[in-house]
Amino acid sequence: MIRIPCPFCGTRDHSEFTYGGDGSIIYPSLDAPMQDWHDAVFQRENICGVQVETWQHANGCRMWIYVERDTMTHEIHSVRAAHPDMAVALEVTT
Repeated sequence: MIRIPCPFCGTRDHSEFTYGGDGSIIYPSLDAPMQDWHDAVFQRENICGVQVETWQHANGCRMWIYVERDTMTHEIHSVRAAHPDMAVALEVTT
């Protein structure tokens, strides 16, 4: 079981969250060539080790967060709000 420390709600079970994917991907603009979109969506590395992922606290505050997690051990190294200004708006420290 993975326990994710939500910066807004505190530590919760991973079953409250929805996995959003690789957080390091930079998606192209909407008018970018089809090949750029193909590469962003389908050409990904299968990282063995620490990677940044996006998760949504679907059964909680519904906020999106970045989780730095080891894919081998599931150890969580850091968690931060996906939108840094959101923590300020909610007067929460991350």
